Order: sequence, then C-alpha cells, then structure tokens
Amino acid sequence: MNPDDPLLKILACPLDKGPLHLLSPEEPLVPEESLYNPRLRRRYPVVDGIPQLLPSSGEQVPEDAHEQLLKRMSP
Repeated sequence: MNPDDPLLKILACPLDKGPLHLLSPEEPLVPEESLYNPRLRRRYPVVDGIPQLLPSSGEQVPEDAHEQLLKRMSP
C-alpha cells in the first residue's frame, strides 16, 4: 500500500470504526507494513498488500511505542 492509496480513506478499525494510519516498515518501531489505530493503540498487519482487519489480527502496541508513533504521525 502507499499513503496516497484511495483505499486508506475508506478503511476503518474493526473495533471502533475510526480511521487508520499507514505505518511503513522503514520506521524503527514497525516490523512490517501495518495500519495503526492510535485511539485504541492497535496495529493491524498488511500482508502482501492486503490489510488484515479482523479484530483478532490486531495487536496491542506498548505505551512507549505508542508515544513514539504519535510523534511521527504528527505534522
């Protein structure tokens, strides 16, 4: 996926139905491409370009990693 992908505008977190942010694997705290919900601190993997948006596919991000990700996402 790329940040300009129109699909990103319609994808939503399966738990709170809010928007998700694309994280690239180049970022230090991100082992693989994923979609992030900062409100719930949950990360969903993107496998072979396909977002895995089942609630059971998400993983909780630790507080310290969440704070660092928020700083990277802020303009």
